Amino acid sequence: MGKVACPDVMQAFQEEESMTPETRRALEILQNPAVNKSTAFTEAEKEKLGLVGLVPDMIESGDLQLRRVMMQLGHKTTDLDRYIYLINLLDHNETLFYRTIMSDPARFLPIIYDPTIGEACLKFGHIYRQPRGLYLSITRRGRIKDVLKNWPMKDVRFICVTDGGRILGLGDLGANGMGIPIGKLQLYTAAAGVPPQCLLPLYLDAGTNNETLLNDPLYLGLRQRRPTSETLYSFVDEFVQAVQEVFPRCCIHFEDWTGVDAVHLLDRYRNDVCCYNDDVQGTASITLAGMINACKIKGSGLKDETYLFLGAGSAGIGLSNLLCSALVQEGLTLEQARSRIHMFDVKGLLESLRTDLLDFQRPYAHPHAPMKGQDFAKAIDEFKPTTLIGVSTVGGAFTREVIEAMSRVNKRPIILALSNPTEHAECTAEQAYRWSNGRAIYAAGVQFPPVQIDGKTFLPGQANNFYIFPAVGMAVYATQASRVTDDMFLEAAVAVADQVPSSQLDQGLLYPLQSNILEVEIKTAARVAKGVFDASLARVDRPKDYEVFIRSQVYTPDYPRLI
Repeated sequence: MGKVACPDVMQAFQEEESMTPETRRALEILQNPAVNKSTAFTEAEKEKLGLVGLVPDMIESGDLQLRRVMMQLGHKTTDLDRYIYLINLLDHNETLFYRTIMSDPARFLPIIYDPTIGEACLKFGHIYRQPRGLYLSITRRGRIKDVLKNWPMKDVRFICVTDGGRILGLGDLGANGMGIPIGKLQLYTAAAGVPPQCLLPLYLDAGTNNETLLNDPLYLGLRQRRPTSETLYSFVDEFVQAVQEVFPRCCIHFEDWTGVDAVHLLDRYRNDVCCYNDDVQGTASITLAGMINACKIKGSGLKDETYLFLGAGSAGIGLSNLLCSALVQEGLTLEQARSRIHMFDVKGLLESLRTDLLDFQRPYAHPHAPMKGQDFAKAIDEFKPTTLIGVSTVGGAFTREVIEAMSRVNKRPIILALSNPTEHAECTAEQAYRWSNGRAIYAAGVQFPPVQIDGKTFLPGQANNFYIFPAVGMAVYATQASRVTDDMFLEAAVAVADQVPSSQLDQGLLYPLQSNILEVEIKTAARVAKGVFDASLARVDRPKDYEVFIRSQVYTPDYPRLI
């Protein structure tokens, strides 16, 4: 049997070059997810844009398209499969993707972000379909500005950037961490209505120390080890400066860097450019919101509590710093505020005699005899904390002994097990409630189902940053803020806490229901926006009504008119 002749590739190119402008425009529309309507083009659009015959002849409503999406999702057997399907939908029809997510956020946010995003990042190079965002390698030093100019949208307002150094609780995932900026920016739109066309996910590739990835033939990043901090920071310096020149109204959102880099890079730029770190400030803000509501349940104030942390990295220190700001607002001195916070890391208690502490940990290292990590339950009996906060990424670290110790010294112990994904939570909701005989006030970094004990139903909340950073992002977008401050995250925490009704607080719920997240974030963004104007950081005129102002900026998943 003879060989089948291969198509003449050059002839195919020549035929494509000979396309009429009308045909080329029609194909560009169908291939552009921002304007593609799939089966929803009107008859007039089909005729005017040369789409007749290129799409099915019927005209479907957005509701009918959504019905098909839901049916197809129903055939998927795992959340990872649903994630892959939804990302593929986003690649082809952006409006329908957001229509789907925003139709039932409580169902879809855990699929497009935590906890499914953790598995997606672990397998990122294996489930990769097509590029999304920018990949900026350290080998491009000296040309970063030119690479940024390759992005087709010229008015970028937010860049979410990671170097993959510490993805969730999973560690160094290198280029696999690109799933995080992609997912975070989807939440800007789905949870707070920030227009998607102004968002840019970016991976800053400086290598990885993950041997498994370096030996994986499908790994998508540089196959080299990470450089020194000096070299990395020089690379980031060039990137930050290039952003100011190429996208002058852009806010840089740092995400999932190693703890030391997260804190140091934030301090390096926060007073000079519009930027923030969600792991440091967003985590602190959503946790503070939970603490405010936990105090409402107890009838106490933040300044009446004593805090014990398991984990003293960027998240723990960021939370401690923001908590201290809140305590100072309640009338304490900064020294008094810090004295109420005790912290453990992998080596034990942060205390003043330790010589291995980082600069940002030292304010919380109080005079005390050394205590090892295994002394954590003993520390509860000694310090008698009212609030226990886990940011350790060590699953199960809040053992029965720990919860029972908290219950011995507190009538209503506050237990915040914030590490994620799910297997990294310090304890589950079931464990916290049962080991405390139903007395714990509990929230986690992931969503756990309701728990029933002795006929009473407890609603564990999810201390997820997606209540905070999209709302702050919307406020920054609408006001064109020149900088992002800690005060914005303080205001966001109070705004989120205020939106939990007393009926839900009575069941132990510390955060608003996710089913209404867009309304929650609009109200939060309005309060943050007021603070932006009050601090003279806005670059637009002050509105008469902040909520009306925010609502006027909100993206809705409706198809654009093309003619």
